[in-house]
Amino acid sequence: MLAFQRRFDPHLGTLERRLREGAIGQIEIITITSRDPSPPPVSYVRRSGGLYRDSMIHDFDEARFLLGEEPTEVFAVGSCMVDPGIGEAGDVDTAAVILKTSSGAICQISLSRRATYGHDQRVEILGSKGLLRTGNLHVNEVEIATDAGFVRTPVLNFFLERYAAAYKLELEAFLHHLTNGTKPNPGGADGVKALRLADAAHRSRESGLPVRVEL
Repeated sequence: MLAFQRRFDPHLGTLERRLREGAIGQIEIITITSRDPSPPPVSYVRRSGGLYRDSMIHDFDEARFLLGEEPTEVFAVGSCMVDPGIGEAGDVDTAAVILKTSSGAICQISLSRRATYGHDQRVEILGSKGLLRTGNLHVNEVEIATDAGFVRTPVLNFFLERYAAAYKLELEAFLHHLTNGTKPNPGGADGVKALRLADAAHRSRESGLPVRVEL
């Protein structure tokens, strides 16, 4: 069993279920926004495998989970906008990737190592009959409105907080598989496919060209 905890997030799970039920018809465009509050130390970046394999690997799995079909083409761009040391280590800290499937559905992923307002995790899916989306989780859902405008609490600032419920459900699923001897999901094959997308994104950024993939 692989630790792709986002699959167990209650909000994303509800979104995926409504998607499979046909709530918005055929998928046309998925937009995944994934931004960290601050970059990791450069010492970590040097041994991380690069942003596409280290951080965006979760977004690639999320894209496969939501698309319901395998991407066949990958195009990636990346820049170093946050920490010059990351660029000196041969990596990027600001990136965008476009995935395309054989049906024509598109998934665009936006990732940054800097979001001064907190851990930014959003998904929007445009379909032939409408739209599904999930937003950020805040410290609490209280909002105040005065003549100065609308004010609410900050976005959760750390991924362990944002995905606390997902980690709990993931652990419960793992224990269920151990107890019942059932096949875990997501499994090793899901990890391999996400990694192949990450590798394709890395090659695309280096070449400046789209890369075909067969998963």
